[in-house]
Amino acid sequence: MVAAISAKDIDPVTLEIVRGKLLAAVDEMGIVIARTSMSPVIYEVLDFACGILDTKAQLIVQTNGITLFTGTFSFQLRAIMNKFGDEMRPGDVYMINDPYEGGTHTCDMALIRPMFSGGELRAFAIAVAHWSEVGGSVAGSIAPNATEIYQEGIRFPGVRACRDDELMPDIVELIRENVRLPTMCLGDLNAELAAVRIAEVRFQEIEEKYDSATVDAAFEYILETSEKLSRDAVTAMPDGRYCAKDLIDGDGVSEEQIPVCVEVVISGDKMTFDFTGTSSQRPGPINCAYGALHSAVKTVFKSLVDPQGASNEGWFRPVEIICPEGTVFTAVKPAPTGWYYEGSAHASELVWMALAEIAPDHLSAGSYMSLCGTYIYGKNPENGEIFVHIEPAVGGWGATSTRDGTAALIATTDGDTYNYSVELFEAKFPLYIRQYALNTEGGVGAGRYRGGFGAVREFEICADEASTYASYGRTKEPPWGLKGGDKGSCNFLEIASGEARERIFRIPFRTLKPGDRVKIVTGGGGGYGDAYTRPPEAVREDVMNDYITPEIAREQYGVALNTDLSLNEATTHALREAR
Repeated sequence: MVAAISAKDIDPVTLEIVRGKLLAAVDEMGIVIARTSMSPVIYEVLDFACGILDTKAQLIVQTNGITLFTGTFSFQLRAIMNKFGDEMRPGDVYMINDPYEGGTHTCDMALIRPMFSGGELRAFAIAVAHWSEVGGSVAGSIAPNATEIYQEGIRFPGVRACRDDELMPDIVELIRENVRLPTMCLGDLNAELAAVRIAEVRFQEIEEKYDSATVDAAFEYILETSEKLSRDAVTAMPDGRYCAKDLIDGDGVSEEQIPVCVEVVISGDKMTFDFTGTSSQRPGPINCAYGALHSAVKTVFKSLVDPQGASNEGWFRPVEIICPEGTVFTAVKPAPTGWYYEGSAHASELVWMALAEIAPDHLSAGSYMSLCGTYIYGKNPENGEIFVHIEPAVGGWGATSTRDGTAALIATTDGDTYNYSVELFEAKFPLYIRQYALNTEGGVGAGRYRGGFGAVREFEICADEASTYASYGRTKEPPWGLKGGDKGSCNFLEIASGEARERIFRIPFRTLKPGDRVKIVTGGGGGYGDAYTRPPEAVREDVMNDYITPEIAREQYGVALNTDLSLNEATTHALREAR
């Protein structure tokens, strides 16, 4: 064993080079998963994340990806370390997807590989990816009306998947007999195995070049420099207590709205997030467990202190999170957590709302927030095989103190992910995209800066056998405005069969026939500031772009246009003065 040295004993250039090599290693993990996985939601949407942690379960480096995995890595690794401890040896890989052991929901499968160098355990590689199917009561495994986690598919509470780099046959058989798409699932498993394996190869190369002591010092350097930047950023914020309340629009089983709240306390270089008073866990799958809550808080905190810096545990050392056990944000077994990303999105939104007033240049007004996850599944007429389609929907974000909200952007909880291109989508699934456009009809929050527009994505069913289910948030409570800005608009799902149309928010199951249409409509973001202070030329430009009508320009902004859409300055001045 090499004698320990401090980061202060090594020149910063070397430490930065090691940091860069570690970041390159986790980026390569991501490339391996994207190129070798079989689920489109992984290789196209990029619903995964990878990281390297030290032997204290501290995150050292992580790929950009799903933000809701940021806070789960350490919890999941600790669960494995507590279970296997000294039994770990080279060639082992462990598997865990248990929400109550730091995970999210059963579809997010984590593989953890202890990395050895010179016979000594040095670090861990982790890869988490969303498998399209893990069994349960519905194809896709996320039933909106589930009342217990046993309805949400196979659950691995922490098992050894590999010994001596050989995949355990029992694990393969267990997966094969419990999921609807075994070939796809086993392909995704192999992709994650390849990712954690390449991480160990790259990590050993780093240690061979720089030695273990230098790598340990680099770990220390990464964590301490990030912590200092984080504490400096918190210190620059005004001390105080900042509170927010919100309502979750039902849990999937009941439409009863669920009160949630947070109190954020800034004191010196520390920030405490207290969710005491939030409703208890619900019968439906809107719940999330403590790992997802930590991710939700850390996502917003990181956007405040340094949104561009590579993520690691050092950034979050100034953070304390308080929430009693058994709430909708800290659910315990056997509460279902399939739609955890809707519950945790509200946790992020609460923190966002509480701190937006003091950081308007970093945090916008309210957004559409919900991923508006819609599953469409059935039998592909070309090959007779089951297909499962899921992707996050893009929507409208709120305005800031300096600009209009962004249109058609992915929600906070899903980070650096994408939705399918139309061409690939239609090649993969027996579905036809009839429309993909901005949701200008639903509108946005008016303001000095207006909210961003949501989107409309309409599918036509081309399969003889198909069904859909969905669970949306922000269907009753619209995105909030800032500094006098107006509220945004709500999300909804529309199903059309012939001339009949039905607007839906959460639906556990609906049979579809060829020619039926499923339309996902996401809302517009909230506005910032008084709408009557928006420059008339900006309002006119929105009319010219067909974002708003001349009537809306007059009613919401006090801007009058002539029949040729030129600005009527006299009437505009009179309208604004009269108000």
